[in-house]
Amino acid sequence: MTTECTVVIAPADLMGALTERLRATAGELITCPDSDIARAIETVVERKPTRVALERLFAATSRGAALLTRLKADPALVDIEIRIVSHDSDYSRVSVRRPIGGAPGSTTPAVPQPPAPLDQVGTRRAPRATMAEGVDVLVDGTQSRLIDLSQFGAQVLSPTVLRPNQRVRISMVDERQTLRVQALVVWAKFELPKGNPTPHYRAGLEFSGADADEVSEYLARHKRPGEP
Repeated sequence: MTTECTVVIAPADLMGALTERLRATAGELITCPDSDIARAIETVVERKPTRVALERLFAATSRGAALLTRLKADPALVDIEIRIVSHDSDYSRVSVRRPIGGAPGSTTPAVPQPPAPLDQVGTRRAPRATMAEGVDVLVDGTQSRLIDLSQFGAQVLSPTVLRPNQRVRISMVDERQTLRVQALVVWAKFELPKGNPTPHYRAGLEFSGADADEVSEYLARHKRPGEP
């Protein structure tokens, strides 16, 4: 049974403007920043709200699209309205669920598919490979350790502060190429490893406009031996 409330998922810097627009029409609002998708899904599953409202700019990203797919695929959430809304205009539309496993007009009932598991980042469009020891990249000019890499993102350890929704420049340099890409910090956490006096930030990055072939070539040269 659904609860009379709306779960709002949006970038932190747009949340205030969006909730102000929704306050008069959406009833009780439960806000979830897009930096913690796993928690947002947990909230939706636990509360079973009347609707889920996704900010339009976030919904247009790969992470937003993956979240929409995840919510629509869960048969337990079939009664929840999923709405795409704008923080700075009256734009609003319902994101329509499409039957899975049945052609339009078919009498064969759609078969709900179990939701795909969610990784820490919230989306992963391509497998990531663990990098070999000692592979470093530059994050905004600061040398950082590259933990894993895919065509669309990476995980790094950085000695400087990294925060969710921060935009950074990544440089991957070796003897064959210099690859520079823009990236968004999707998640980040502060760590103080035991026995190591130097703290660092572990962060997941989503690339923007990266050349997938060039990233794949770099990955192939630097992945840990034995990685597929």
